[in-house]
Amino acid sequence: PHERPTPPNTPPPRLCCLSKSCDNEEYTKLIRALCNEGEVHLIMVDDGKELGAWCGMCSLDEEGEVKKAVRCSCAVITDFGEETHALSILLDYLKKQAEE
Repeated sequence: PHERPTPPNTPPPRLCCLSKSCDNEEYTKLIRALCNEGEVHLIMVDDGKELGAWCGMCSLDEEGEVKKAVRCSCAVITDFGEETHALSILLDYLKKQAEE
């Protein structure tokens, strides 16, 4: 098996978000394979700009609405942070997806 180089003290990935609008098929296959190999949950996001906004790669207007976002193909979460109701919903969703 191939090993991925990871920086020291890097927490393992918990969740991977991959954009459906990624136009590089080889990259998409690689990300899917790495998620499978590492047993990392994968969520598909409709648009790369939406994923970029989720990651904070955007500028906001005066009302806090996204004005311009940078396209992002993939984002990985290594720490979910504090326990919240929203996190519980996400974890339940991921558990149900894994059972299918």
